[in-house]
Order: sequence, then structure tokens, then C-alpha cells
Amino acid sequence: MKYFIVDAFADSLFKGNPAGVCLLDHELPDNVMQSIAFENNLAETAFLLKKDGKNILRWFTPELEIDLCGHATLASAFIVMTYIEPSLNAIDFETKSGTLGVIRSGDIFTMNFPSRMPEPTDTPPLLEEALGCRILETHKSRDLLVLTDSQETVSKLKPNI
Repeated sequence: MKYFIVDAFADSLFKGNPAGVCLLDHELPDNVMQSIAFENNLAETAFLLKKDGKNILRWFTPELEIDLCGHATLASAFIVMTYIEPSLNAIDFETKSGTLGVIRSGDIFTMNFPSRMPEPTDTPPLLEEALGCRILETHKSRDLLVLTDSQETVSKLKPNI
């Protein structure tokens, strides 16, 4: 396994958003990837495996696996296109969130991020109590989105979760 730390969204060392990138030679058990991410202690560590011609990408925080991470995806593309296959200008990753594509144009890497339009949903019981405010509407996408009566209400929130 090869391991890199990439500072995404930066043009110099020790700036930007760091991500670990592990290039795997073979599949690792989930608990091993989790332990590596825990030891790295970065916000996210990406694990990239080339399997059957596909780039399988997974992300782990020090605590758990997550289903989407933009900066670690860009970091993985940077490593592949810079050190592994420098002739590539586009790469697709197979992830739990679907196929994510990254394109390189010079020194700029861009990514198609999946769009998840929020849908109206019922407000979970106790959410108003936990937030300490009246909720006008609740929508669900990847996360819950709530509408309150004003920006001032949001700025004064002191959630008790």
C-alpha cells in the first residue's frame, strides 16, 4: 500500500484541507481501513483500489466510514493523475454515492458532485425541542434541512442534542 497526504484546495504545503490517500494493492477489511484512518487522525482518509478496471473509492473518518467526501476525492484524483497515470486528464471513481468524475485542466481539478434535491418530510419528534425553536418546514436530502422564522433564530440556536 502506498500512502499520501494531500492538501486539497491549496497550492502550497500545510494549507488547504488535508486528506490521506491510500492506494491499495488488494482489498482490506473494513476494520483495518478504519484503524488506518483512526491512526492517521485526518478528517478523512481515502482508500482507492483498482479492481476489474474500475477505481473503487471509499472514505473513512477516524470514527466511521462516510458515503461522500469531495476533498478526498479530489486528492485521490491528484495522486493518480500526478504520480500513477500522469497521461490521464479524467478519471471516474465508483463510490457508495455513485460514480464521481474528476477532470484535470492544467493544474485545476474539477469534480461532478452528486445533486440531491431536498424533499419535504415530516419533522422528527423532539427536533423542535432539541433545537429550541419552532420549525416551519423540514426537508430531507443527505441531511435534514429545517426552515425557521428568521436568520436571527438560526444565529441564536443552542441545540441540545
